[in-house]
Amino acid sequence: MEQEVPCSVRGRLLIEEQIAEALGLKVWRRAWGRPVFYVDRPFPLLGHIAFGVIDRGTNVLQVRPTTLCVLSCVFCSVDAGPRSRWRQAEYIVDPEWLAEWVHRVAVEKGVAVEALIDGVGDPFTYPWLPRLVRLLKETGVVRSVAAETHGATLSRKIVDALEEAGLDRINLSIESLNEEKARRLTGTPWYSAKRVREVAEYVARETSIDLHVTPVWLPGLNDEDVVEIVEWAYRIGAGKKWPPVTIQKYIRHRYGRHPEGVREVSWEKYWEWLRRLEEKLGKRLSWSMEEWGMSYAPRIKQPFRRGSRVKLQVAGPGWLRGEYLAVTLDKQRVVTLVGSRGLRVGSLTVARIIRDKDGIFIAKAL
Repeated sequence: MEQEVPCSVRGRLLIEEQIAEALGLKVWRRAWGRPVFYVDRPFPLLGHIAFGVIDRGTNVLQVRPTTLCVLSCVFCSVDAGPRSRWRQAEYIVDPEWLAEWVHRVAVEKGVAVEALIDGVGDPFTYPWLPRLVRLLKETGVVRSVAAETHGATLSRKIVDALEEAGLDRINLSIESLNEEKARRLTGTPWYSAKRVREVAEYVARETSIDLHVTPVWLPGLNDEDVVEIVEWAYRIGAGKKWPPVTIQKYIRHRYGRHPEGVREVSWEKYWEWLRRLEEKLGKRLSWSMEEWGMSYAPRIKQPFRRGSRVKLQVAGPGWLRGEYLAVTLDKQRVVTLVGSRGLRVGSLTVARIIRDKDGIFIAKAL
């Protein structure tokens, strides 16, 4: 029998929930036992790696509308999906609010940008993806929009809606064209590489959307599969405007999944392997920034740096276990608080920034 929560605790939780909602953070639903928070105004969308906008000093902005993913890939670097061991919360961002922040960042940078819709989940699980694409195009500062996916929820219907909304490119990560092996790699018994392949071919041959194929090379596990995928991508006409294929390097992350028998190779060995594969297949697999239409661009100004002391308001549970979300008092940045326990939503705390790379802030409460 479930133990009843004391009235005093229920009252405190209700107050914390009301504070979080006032900050723009409310529980939308639950997924795999984890709360999914809807992120809306006035919650800031700069400063976190899992959602919002990330500026890495180029004319490409990473736009992250959701952390959700329906797959549990055995090599997932961000531990996404139903089988996650480290996540304690998921997030989904209001499309109008997200487009407004993209506009704000691009204007400050002073350049037209590509909006790359990616994330620590699969953007194609985002229920308002066509709407977001349209809103981004309407900002007047976004020259192109691309979206990444593993293809699990890809369909002709969604492709048609995205084409109408103005999507320019789909980056498709597929690690094997073999049905059984693809299911093992995605950790998902219902995943169909055949269906994903069919929709991808529809994108390449019958729509204005470009297709860029991006398999992850898992040394010793899908070497021949990658060769087959490269040949398939070229054969179906991927790369109408942008490069057709990029092979991603498997990188072992602390909170990611590590497939048995797969070791991360050095960048030197990766580039050596890639050059040999190009020679073997007679096809290009590496590209310059210019060929991608990428260039370095001014970064937006950062309000603080590593070592800075900042006053923050706790807003809710963080993405990973043991983390909290906190916002600056001017509501211009979100900061991840680590190494603290028992913090209450709405409480104020002074913290020291311990990470500031690319404007993604992690801090410890003092």
